[in-house]
Amino acid sequence: MPWYAVSTKSRHEYKAFTGLTQKNLTTFLPEMEVWSKRKDRKKKISVPLFPGYLFVEASLDNETKLIILKTTGVVRILGKKLNTEPLPVPEAKIIAIQRLLAKKVEMFTLQYPKAGEPARIMDGPFAGIEGMVIKSDPEKELFVISIELLQRSVAIKLEGFQISKI
Repeated sequence: MPWYAVSTKSRHEYKAFTGLTQKNLTTFLPEMEVWSKRKDRKKKISVPLFPGYLFVEASLDNETKLIILKTTGVVRILGKKLNTEPLPVPEAKIIAIQRLLAKKVEMFTLQYPKAGEPARIMDGPFAGIEGMVIKSDPEKELFVISIELLQRSVAIKLEGFQISKI
């Protein structure tokens, strides 16, 4: 049976996963462990690898499609365009994701800011200062950020680990 990617409401991945599992559908929610900073400690928690998405293995007839879409937290089944026939996810990609998760490799998700977005400098002499990204090149991990200081703009070239999206 083919796998389909299902879009969920924001932060409803686990609710949708539970609902689909209770309806006897084979469901896959890839998770990764990350360190979460609490006020008094650091704690390792599991979060979805693809926030807002999970995978369902099913032969999609109208009845099954309706069962999936009526599940709490589910928004739609992904296809080429809105309200069109859902597209299956190649099984090789699902197997690759499962193999990656089985290795227990430490993973990070990076969301670099784009040009025009606000950002915060995380490292270096300007740590903690916020500004606007003027130019970004994620492949080379170089970013130019503009900082308003005394009504003057100063552009600073930064590497990827030194900047975070606000």
